[in-house]
Amino acid sequence: MGEEAREPVTAQNLAARQERDAAARPRPTVGELRADGRFDVEELRAPGLRDGREVRLVSARPAGIAGPLPLLYYMHGGGMIMGNAWSVLPRLLREWARPEQLAVISVEYRLAPQAQYLGPVEDCYAGLVWATEHAAKLGLDADRVVIGGKSAGGGLAAALALLTRDRGGPVPIGQLLLSPMLDDRDDTFSSHQMAGRDTWDRSSNATAWRALLGDRYGAADLPPYAAPARATDLSELPAAYLEVGSAETFRDEAVAYANAIWQAGGEAELHVWPGAFHGFDTLAPRATLSQDARDARSRWLRRILGR
Repeated sequence: MGEEAREPVTAQNLAARQERDAAARPRPTVGELRADGRFDVEELRAPGLRDGREVRLVSARPAGIAGPLPLLYYMHGGGMIMGNAWSVLPRLLREWARPEQLAVISVEYRLAPQAQYLGPVEDCYAGLVWATEHAAKLGLDADRVVIGGKSAGGGLAAALALLTRDRGGPVPIGQLLLSPMLDDRDDTFSSHQMAGRDTWDRSSNATAWRALLGDRYGAADLPPYAAPARATDLSELPAAYLEVGSAETFRDEAVAYANAIWQAGGEAELHVWPGAFHGFDTLAPRATLSQDARDARSRWLRRILGR
């Protein structure tokens, strides 16, 4: 991938990296996502619950399937500072929507530093509330909703599970946390061990957290909806699937989060893929380990939806 791929994100190059990502990251159109009629796709707008700002959602489902479908409500990755709701959909539709016969809603949450905490997680919450309230019209089964995401999206999914529990909002049946970004403190053993090695290392991670939290960065009283690793109560949460690589910055915080769920009496399935780095299955999709990881996620999803 070259040295450019290892260059950390810093406060000095953040704007340039965001511009580069926006130009390079695929952003398929609705027509392209429909894939010659194999999927029904539409862009939706949900009203914000706090500031009235609309939240953009991209809804997609296999075409020609009658009846309400279970929903995967998904948050994209990108460290809270990059990414978009459209780029993740081709893979989600190919790997899960059609094989498992489920609907997908991808959330276009606001990015830092233009929007800071609580902005992104509030966007995700507002979209989930609206989607479940309009489930009948959208052809969704509101009793079979899984929230999920990768990297920053995994962190947002974990925060969303906490937020829905504490606000008495929609009740997901599962949370799919793929290499989740959970801990703003950036001081685990793996974050030091993988410094300068992982595709997303502690320098980039600190830059992203500072962009999201602003003056709250490092605050002792930071709420768990900002950084779920700060949570002291992980009881009564949806069944969780956590995945991380052994050669990844986020390894130790993901393992600790799964352990905290178990200690609270909850259900969590944890996979630590040996030798895997951040984004391994995207950058090396044909590797046997990547295929094993995709299979494990799909099996968990089938079990949860089949209950």
